[in-house]
Amino acid sequence: MARAGLTGERLAHAGAELADEVGFEQVTVSALARQFGVQVASLYSHVRSSGDLKARIATVALTELADQAAAALAGRAGRDALAALADVYRDYARSHPGRYAATRFPADTAAPEYVAAGRRHSELLRAVLRGYGLDEPAQTDAVRLLGSTIHGYITLELAGSFSHSEPSSADSWPRIIDALHTLLRSWS
Repeated sequence: MARAGLTGERLAHAGAELADEVGFEQVTVSALARQFGVQVASLYSHVRSSGDLKARIATVALTELADQAAAALAGRAGRDALAALADVYRDYARSHPGRYAATRFPADTAAPEYVAAGRRHSELLRAVLRGYGLDEPAQTDAVRLLGSTIHGYITLELAGSFSHSEPSSADSWPRIIDALHTLLRSWS
């Protein structure tokens, strides 16, 4: 019988915390069972598999990040909105590296919560792009460009790839945002 108080949601949040401590790839049902002092089998009444657990952690992370991004975007447009969104992603990645890694997890399930959380990020990017007046298919292309550039930069920065040269990655960050802003303003 599962220990009272364990739920899929509680396990997902505990898994998210564990991901920040040890890395997302290191989170397993076994590691979480050890953390709660229960047998692994006890957790399988709340999560179907390690993949299910990781998808739930990804959902937690995507939701947290979308909530923060939505708050940061309120009342902003153009470069201010672009910088606010990018800064939220970068700050979240630095504060929660395991959770941030989870946001790029290819879930093996199409759980509605996961899909909805992921869709919010696309909608937030499209909200930023409204300030640039892009229509389809340019808007979809721009969503892909922004996602690739922002997430790529953050991932490389977290890996230490920019630490070997000047200027610092912190100094380059606003220039990256300025370049994206300039590109979006002139997109045809």
